[in-house]
Amino acid sequence: MSENKQATIYDISQASNVSIATVSRVINNNSKVSEKTKEKVLKVMKELNYEPNAFARGLGTGSMKTIGILCADVADIYLANAVSFLERELRQEGFDSVLYCTGYDYESKKEGMRLMESRRVDAVIMVGSQYIENTNDKNKYILDTAKAIPVMLLNGYLKGNNVYCTLSNDYEAFYNATNALLESGCRKVMFLYREMSYSRDLKYKGYCNALKDNNLVINDAIIHKSTGKMQKIKLNLEETFGENPTFDAVIACDDELAIGALKYCTENGIDVPEQVSIVGCNNSVLSTCCEPELSSIDNKCELLCINTVTTLMRVFDMTNVSPKTVIDTTFVNRNTTKV
Repeated sequence: MSENKQATIYDISQASNVSIATVSRVINNNSKVSEKTKEKVLKVMKELNYEPNAFARGLGTGSMKTIGILCADVADIYLANAVSFLERELRQEGFDSVLYCTGYDYESKKEGMRLMESRRVDAVIMVGSQYIENTNDKNKYILDTAKAIPVMLLNGYLKGNNVYCTLSNDYEAFYNATNALLESGCRKVMFLYREMSYSRDLKYKGYCNALKDNNLVINDAIIHKSTGKMQKIKLNLEETFGENPTFDAVIACDDELAIGALKYCTENGIDVPEQVSIVGCNNSVLSTCCEPELSSIDNKCELLCINTVTTLMRVFDMTNVSPKTVIDTTFVNRNTTKV
């Protein structure tokens, strides 16, 4: 370790070959730690000139009561709901929260994490799978933060010490929904998505495998990226397909995308669900604000948030918890499908 770098609780844990929770117990003079282990940890702390930070002391005293929440954009209905549920659960546990909207730019995400660390929050909750990058180097800022405080990932997965993930079973959800569309007679199922992300990749894999298992070829022409609000999504589809649609079903990565497809069909005289079936995702309030009402995958946003906060409280209590929890989804059948 360089002379200018302050040792962290993670460094002490590694050098002592004990868990972060054990180091915290030593810092707080917890009687559950044996004298032999305590002496070993204290020796390493002395060798590394370690000074316990506010988080490490707060583990035992409960003095730190602020959690940082990072999300890309609270204008997104799913992210807004998640933030609301998280704040509610944290308040019930006696914690305040600090929200920072990072946008989707990588450097802005890093800056958001830096700002949270400067606020000396007890932990950071990152909402959404868009925070998981496809290289270890780009995920390093998350793992570095986790050396000092817990990092909670909501609907994303990253393996690392002091990183805890709660996510929906997106693969199974999209496999089952695509398979149901195929069983109802559909053969050209469009896949609609916004941005590349961990969640999107699982959904796409489920979609592709359902097609393969039904002996159908994956058609790149009906795998469609679209951004913006539902009106723009409708316009994007009009530009792509004109008056000759080449699909008989749509499965979308969120409800707004699905409603954009529904608007396209409605304004082009395409009957839903007789000619085109449509499935959304998130089971948001939007799914019941359209006509016909939208069939949607309920990814249990509220349950994900409850589990995230419950897991964090157990981490603070120095209880052994699983680094990954996967929650099953349900399919809500309304009026845009024949399944």
